[in-house]
Amino acid sequence: MGQFGTSPFHPTVVFDGPYWVHDFTQPQAEGWEAPFVYSVGRYDEHRPAMYTTALFEGVRDHHVGLDLGAPAGTPVYAFGPGEVFAVTINDDEGSYGPTLITHHRLALPTSVGDAPSTDVTEFWVLYGHLSWDSISLWTAGEAFEAGAVLARLGEETENGGWPPHVHVQMSLSAPVGGDLPGVVAAEDRLIALTAYPDPRLICGPLY
Repeated sequence: MGQFGTSPFHPTVVFDGPYWVHDFTQPQAEGWEAPFVYSVGRYDEHRPAMYTTALFEGVRDHHVGLDLGAPAGTPVYAFGPGEVFAVTINDDEGSYGPTLITHHRLALPTSVGDAPSTDVTEFWVLYGHLSWDSISLWTAGEAFEAGAVLARLGEETENGGWPPHVHVQMSLSAPVGGDLPGVVAAEDRLIALTAYPDPRLICGPLY
């Protein structure tokens, strides 16, 4: 699949080549690898058999963020202006590892691919699976502009144990303790989709 369509915002991760859109609704064959170095993991996707550590309690397997895959060290850019809300490490096995949360008051599109409306929305964005060195100098309250390098993707050894990618999750309420539930149980899906909007509103129509 080629580069994503137009977006009113700066790309969160710059894909300078083709990318693969994963389908994690089915278990991956042993040894299978995506054909491109860049990839996308979908929002609002049921992912059976992926979340096996104690953190997910054996029931949380519905993904409510957006995954952007690229080599470790790839920059994560600010899609728009905002300020740092929290810098932390979620160090449970299978969690986000180094995590940055930003705060924004911006006009958002009303649906994926549309231009922003005239209404300003307050929201937060969690970026997970980062490298600690790339976020450790940020402090809460620091402002940034669109296109600023917020972070870099972490290695599997520090990012919670995952292939290098950034988990991007929007929230309409302030995250508590530097964390958000990136996957939820099936019975909580509809509530979660209301609380955590589709990140393609800020990342562009990637699929």
